[in-house]
Amino acid sequence: MIEKTRGLKVDCIAYDLEDSVTASRKVEARANICDILNEPRPNGVGERAVRINSVGSGLAEDDLNEVLTNSFPDALVVPKVNSGSDLVFVTDMVKHHRSVRDKVKHHPNLSRTSTLAANSQSSPIQILALIESAKAVSNLSSICKATSFLAGLIFAAEDFALDLSLTRTPSLSEFLYARSAIVTECRAHELPSVIDLVCTSYKGSEGMTTLEQECIGGKNLGFNGKQCIHPGQVNITQRAFAPSDEQLTWAVRISIAGRKADVQGRGAWTLDGKMIDAPVMGKAKSLLDRAQACGMDVEAATQKWQGQEPE
Repeated sequence: MIEKTRGLKVDCIAYDLEDSVTASRKVEARANICDILNEPRPNGVGERAVRINSVGSGLAEDDLNEVLTNSFPDALVVPKVNSGSDLVFVTDMVKHHRSVRDKVKHHPNLSRTSTLAANSQSSPIQILALIESAKAVSNLSSICKATSFLAGLIFAAEDFALDLSLTRTPSLSEFLYARSAIVTECRAHELPSVIDLVCTSYKGSEGMTTLEQECIGGKNLGFNGKQCIHPGQVNITQRAFAPSDEQLTWAVRISIAGRKADVQGRGAWTLDGKMIDAPVMGKAKSLLDRAQACGMDVEAATQKWQGQEPE
């Protein structure tokens, strides 16, 4: 599976030290992940993250000591975050290793190997928190405020269902409150990433249809990404969360006409018979930013609609 990740084009790959690793193989897994992180980053991979064990498990400290001493990922995925104190612990560990790194980096007897290790840790690290329990949902506000390193929240449906004795259904309606709360808190605290639940179906046409439906549902709730557990899920997920061609055309037309309306001193105007004002302009800009990030040809669409006028 690790070899398969090298050929993917994804925003982030998370290497796991938690549920997929048995207790007897934690030490081996830490060493393996450090070896992977010290290899050149694959061209198609935006970020490399490590999911550590939960703070409450008693294993997180060993995970962090190993990973932050011998490598340095772009992000840490912290599972079973029930309160802000879990993230404070992880942040303090990161800061400690950063200070040690800075001392080593400037030591006069620093070896070439140590120099490479120190330089690899120069970028700021981000934290993604997994929301998996009723307590976590109740503490979302304090979790979002716990550390400046926090870049987003991830909803973990299976553990949440276990905590509340819920049965997962195809509609996912049993998770509506928790998912909406997570998206709302992320937006309120200006966290860039809000990642939806795993789709456990990944085989055959029926599994892919289920995945696409879940992606569209999550996108409509405000999530801007989804966890994938198999390489076969990546393409469908990326297509679903990217703007459609129709959305790109709409956003380009709004943007071009909006600039012209601004020159004319018009704060509100119409397009295709619908009123356009500042919130609509903001939505169009967000869509264009996402289209650009997804590799869509925004420039070609812009050239095509240069003549668009505000109505």
